[in-house]
Amino acid sequence: VAEHDVFYVGGGSTANLLALWRLHGLDRLLRDACRAGAVLAGVSAGMNCWFEGSVTDSFGGLGPLADGLGFLEGSACPHYDGEPERRPTYRRLVGSELADGYAADDGAALHFVDGALVEAVSSRPSASAYRVEGRGSEVIEERLPVRYLGTGAT
Repeated sequence: VAEHDVFYVGGGSTANLLALWRLHGLDRLLRDACRAGAVLAGVSAGMNCWFEGSVTDSFGGLGPLADGLGFLEGSACPHYDGEPERRPTYRRLVGSELADGYAADDGAALHFVDGALVEAVSSRPSASAYRVEGRGSEVIEERLPVRYLGTGAT
């Protein structure tokens, strides 16, 4: 693990991948790799795993997972526009069962450096990313600026 510069995690069950990584000590090795400057990336479960918490379907229906790796503060929600129940579920959970966090439409990505969001990018012109915060009984959803990485419309 220490010899690699990039770790890309695809989709699947967030809960299962975290359980297996912890069982085999990969969580600690990935933390060390991150501290040494490796790039950690992923989609779906591969987005969720780096945060403290997330919305996941690992347990059947959509629900909170509050024990992510915590390399990034807060919570995450992928597929914000790709699955009809993601957005309302995340908005319901932020501020109660999950910390404030970030949501990304399919095709959008969040780029963090040293734990701070640097920018949001997309492979689709219409893909968006959001900062989602619970303020009392209200949930504030702020659309983030997104840099489209393609040329022309698709």
